[in-house]
Amino acid sequence: MALDYFDRRTFLRVGSLTLFGNLTYGSALSMRAAAPAAGGDSKDLSVILLWCAGGMSQMETWDPKPEADDKYRGKFKAIPTNVDGISISEHLPMSAKMADKYTIIRSMTGRDAVHESAQAFTLTGHPPLAGLLYPAAGSIISRELKPRNELPPYVLTGGAASVWEQATFLGPQYNPFLAGNPNDPKYKVRDLDLPMGVDWARVERRNSLLSVAERYFRQFDTAGVTDAMGTHYKTALALISSERARKAFDIGAEPASLRDRYGRTATGQGCLLARRLVESGVRFVSVRAATWDHHQEVFNNLSRTNLPELDRAFSALLEDLERRGMLATTMVIIATEFGRTPEINVNSGRDHWPNAYSVVVAGGGIRGGRVIGKTDRNCWAVTERPVHVEELLATVYTKLGIDTTKVYATPIGRPVRIVDEQFEPVKELLS
Repeated sequence: MALDYFDRRTFLRVGSLTLFGNLTYGSALSMRAAAPAAGGDSKDLSVILLWCAGGMSQMETWDPKPEADDKYRGKFKAIPTNVDGISISEHLPMSAKMADKYTIIRSMTGRDAVHESAQAFTLTGHPPLAGLLYPAAGSIISRELKPRNELPPYVLTGGAASVWEQATFLGPQYNPFLAGNPNDPKYKVRDLDLPMGVDWARVERRNSLLSVAERYFRQFDTAGVTDAMGTHYKTALALISSERARKAFDIGAEPASLRDRYGRTATGQGCLLARRLVESGVRFVSVRAATWDHHQEVFNNLSRTNLPELDRAFSALLEDLERRGMLATTMVIIATEFGRTPEINVNSGRDHWPNAYSVVVAGGGIRGGRVIGKTDRNCWAVTERPVHVEELLATVYTKLGIDTTKVYATPIGRPVRIVDEQFEPVKELLS
């Protein structure tokens, strides 16, 4: 085929496809396009986020209030942990035996009681604004730290990514790889195999033709489009041909006993997959599972489903990471967008409450066996050491060696700091 057959419009149209015809790579295969330009003095830590979307009740989990007034007190008992003076919910018994490995922040405080905007705020560190979507923490980590290998640096388990879990103006190359639900009996990650009817010989022919076209059009390209697309394709080819990637996502290779220890749930298998991915070089994994939005039957829902799943998964993850010598280099965070009201509504549920809630942080060199902050008798307000969302994210970035004062420019030239200047890391987590 003569080069004269191509015009610029044709090349750009071809460029919107993949090397393999109709195969789509989801949001993952362009993730490393700008990696050579990434900076940051990484301390080579990884992050696993257990994202409890919906609003976890602090009183039924990490901040029990057995002395609360009758109208606020829940039905669960507080049980001691393996650290003197720290008690948590009776429905977290396995986690209670590992309290020396994590720190509970009981004084988180937010500013938004609407799910979408509160989740956007928690995952980006910026209150959402009309006309401006901020990049997610996972995308910022992907942008600032070089990838360790051909695996995507930012992975989500569960369904499609919300807009506040994406890279937005940083560019699609920093969007997350969608890993699906590893608890599916037929679990298989898309985009790691060649499509039907395509073999490697055909791939090589298409790649050779693409290289010829790139060389031709590069002489007319003043915007760098050709080089950017070429990097996308190389990233795609590296991932799809990677034996390391196939092994990392092959959760079925784990012993049945270990899979049972984590729990045969989306949360449990998501945590096990996260461990495998971090072990293989992924920097940030967000494990997403069932909703924690309990306006009705909060006690039944938590005791029967959410808490047993979380307890088993979280304790197994810490245990597994420690056994493999990975806990010191892997930060594990249990987070939610806000807490629940102390007041129990007419439907035996608790409603949205951003004023006081809890987050748990473990690993990554963070000393465990501690509680930061305090709430009042009925859990209406923070009484000691309030911790803001921005401070928590600043801590994560600082632990990873990312400069929180760095400023990005949006497409219209608006400056955006990674973390607003009035917020510093949580010093207790750095000591």
